[in-house]
Amino acid sequence: MTDSPRPRVFLVDDHELIRAGIRAEIAEAVDIIGEADEVAAAVEMIVERLPDVVLLDVHMPAGGGQAVLKGVSEANVCVRFLALSVSDAANDVISVIRAGARGYVTKNISGPDLVDAIYRIAAGDVVFSPRLAGFVLDAFSTGAADQANQPMVDPELDQLTQRERQVLRLIARGYSYKDIAKELTISTKTVESHVSSVLRKLQLSSRYQLSNWATERNLN
Repeated sequence: MTDSPRPRVFLVDDHELIRAGIRAEIAEAVDIIGEADEVAAAVEMIVERLPDVVLLDVHMPAGGGQAVLKGVSEANVCVRFLALSVSDAANDVISVIRAGARGYVTKNISGPDLVDAIYRIAAGDVVFSPRLAGFVLDAFSTGAADQANQPMVDPELDQLTQRERQVLRLIARGYSYKDIAKELTISTKTVESHVSSVLRKLQLSSRYQLSNWATERNLN
């Protein structure tokens, strides 16, 4: 994190005390370039200022975080969103990720962990608390075929085994090899073997490329 440029961060939350608390925790490590407490102002300023990362409250008046995501998406600008919410309900997590957020953490996260999450999102990674990642993994692994009538036909994806796809999804969610091994009840060496196989089949060279590849195909 110390070798990375300071991310430009925009805060969206309808509670001033919460925004003040977030500012106090992260201001020394990032550049806060603005904040908003309602949807319309958030969309306008995000599109104008183009932050690296938007910390986005999920529940706000006038459509909440999903409305902000939709408004910015319609402006065709590239901005990464990290949902920051008091809610850890599965439907909240899944809906905001489907709307375009790159990660989801709860507001009981520590200051250093939030800073780390911001840097990871800015670098193109995806970030979830382990429990929340499980919600999303379950939703996409069981319901992907039902989403938006998307045909699950992809020559590159089809060459992967079911276990390799499971490992790939967990990597895209930010799991460590150790966490993947625990989640799938396999050894860390087996995880490493699966990752090597996937990299070889997809002709990729790093975990970062693998995560981006999975995100582009909505596997995350």
